[in-house]
Amino acid sequence: METKRMYINGSWVKATSGKSRDIINPFNQEVIATVAEGDESDAILAIDAARTAFDRGEWASMPVTDRSTLVRRIAELIERDKEVLANLETLDTGKTVIESRDDMDDIASVFRYYAEVADKDGGELIDSPIPNSISKVVHEPVGVCGQITPWNYPLLQASWKLAPALVTGNTLVMKPSEITPLTTIKIFELIDEAGVPAGVANLVLGAGSTVGAELSNNEDVDLISFTGGIETGKKIMQAASRNVKKLALELGGKNPNVVFADATFDTAVDQAMNAVFFHAGQICSAGTRLIVEDTIHHKFVDALVERVSNIKIGNGFDENTQMGPLISAEHLAKVESYVESGKSEGAKLVVGGRRPTNPEFQNGFFYLPTIFTDCTTDMDIVQEEGFGPVITVETFSTEEEAIMLANDSIYGLAGGVWTNDLAKAERCVAKMRMGTVWINDFNLYFPHAPWGGFKQSGIGRELGKLGLEEYRETKHVFHNLKPKPINWF
Repeated sequence: METKRMYINGSWVKATSGKSRDIINPFNQEVIATVAEGDESDAILAIDAARTAFDRGEWASMPVTDRSTLVRRIAELIERDKEVLANLETLDTGKTVIESRDDMDDIASVFRYYAEVADKDGGELIDSPIPNSISKVVHEPVGVCGQITPWNYPLLQASWKLAPALVTGNTLVMKPSEITPLTTIKIFELIDEAGVPAGVANLVLGAGSTVGAELSNNEDVDLISFTGGIETGKKIMQAASRNVKKLALELGGKNPNVVFADATFDTAVDQAMNAVFFHAGQICSAGTRLIVEDTIHHKFVDALVERVSNIKIGNGFDENTQMGPLISAEHLAKVESYVESGKSEGAKLVVGGRRPTNPEFQNGFFYLPTIFTDCTTDMDIVQEEGFGPVITVETFSTEEEAIMLANDSIYGLAGGVWTNDLAKAERCVAKMRMGTVWINDFNLYFPHAPWGGFKQSGIGRELGKLGLEEYRETKHVFHNLKPKPINWF
């Protein structure tokens, strides 16, 4: 099996050390690819290439319309290779191929969105209090960007970082998750095909402890954009202080899904299920904290259990599959430990809570959809991000109690409110401390709207115009048209 290479300074290269890593299919643990395993030395080579490409000024000074044309071309190539990319994503992550195809459509939309909006805000003239002068605000690229992406949505998360960074004139070094790098490798092939100049976009494969650490510590990197776990995010913040890098961090969530008794019942049940078991719960915005009004609690849980018991798990390439495996043996063990913690804390397990016994699933990292009731906010299973197909159910009796429960978390990424009382919905949204709150929906996103969290869910925003701002510096320029000498004596 040929080892897939890294992309540095416009060339496909082996790891300096010669090391490689096998990539495993989570459905059956078969080796699906071998990739170069870079380390600090490879990261330095990529950073140097990005630094040179930025400091030469050709990319940063290129008209934004020309950069937009290249970014739009990448979108076209994604659409052309949609099926190849979707199949790679399913092989790599275990998610259903139907979801992977949807991801590819979303990814192309992200590149198209940023290609369209980048030239719409060239700065502004502002009133000057000084006669015969011009005062203006202009935008410039940040510089060299280190971009670290997670394993759950490898190419989607890469697109959120690549498109705005490229279109604003930055150069970059991307490090995908070491366990799901295949679609990121493919998109760098498309970046190369599109004609992005050498050194502008670089790809280094390898572990966070080596490649990620070098990106975070290296003083030639001006910005770190990281999506992943909160503890790693804290380490990146510490490392970034060496040269006061700009930071954009999305660090996950423990997201409340609040259901009032006046909600449209069946729709709320279906959406509560989809909010967690889509991609086996391996979603930073998964609605894992289900908070249900007490008068409908038993009815709601019964309906949820009935639906959950019918979820079809299996191979992501089977178009009837609704939920695939977890990503790895390590993550499966983490989810199992999380469930055992819930049991020991006194939460009531009503469905799932184990691996499936079917022979065809024994080589994969499968875990059954799981629901706990009788949960309280002091339980670790309610507070910690388990990142698996597990729902905890809490109850409330008043609107104030619902809001209090929803906000009782160190996280503040996203949340949902289900009610047909529009005034109640707006009151709740106004008090919920999250970056995104859905009313009568869950997990919907699109490129035009910003994404990011309050509290320990992160810093900054991706997507939308705010996602563009993360990759721009703002400069005030004052031009005195009739300067006068100053007599100091």
